[in-house]
Amino acid sequence: MEIADSRVVTVHFTLIDENGQTYASTQGHQPLVHLQGSGGIIPALEQALAGRKKGDRFEVEVDPEHGFGPHFPTLVQAVPRARFRGSREPEVGDRLTAQTRMGTGQVTVTGIDDQAIAIDGNHPLAGKSFRLQVEVVDVRLPRPDEIQFGAS
Repeated sequence: MEIADSRVVTVHFTLIDENGQTYASTQGHQPLVHLQGSGGIIPALEQALAGRKKGDRFEVEVDPEHGFGPHFPTLVQAVPRARFRGSREPEVGDRLTAQTRMGTGQVTVTGIDDQAIAIDGNHPLAGKSFRLQVEVVDVRLPRPDEIQFGAS
């Protein structure tokens, strides 16, 4: 069965950053299950899956526009240390949950000094190109609940 819109696709992937380092992988873990055409994954991967079949292996080069989008400088800011509450001091590289004007979101700690903690609300791969190594594990028709609520 070929991958087409409204089919449930199960894949393993490895995401390799611009420096050749593995950033994320499902290998050795649960694969990604996705309802094709739902927009639930990055556009480049969804496009590359179309027409593929179970057992296919391929690579996708992803530019920022078709990956995690551009890097927005307005999402980078310094926050006074007094606004941080927690059981431990944040460290550079920590991913924290923050309350923003647009709701709850994830930020990355990018710097720390005596007065403030620098945070970045962009996805860590925003503005960056990367490569995906993909293996199609399964393709099937969705169950009724998956059509209504999406595959998982």
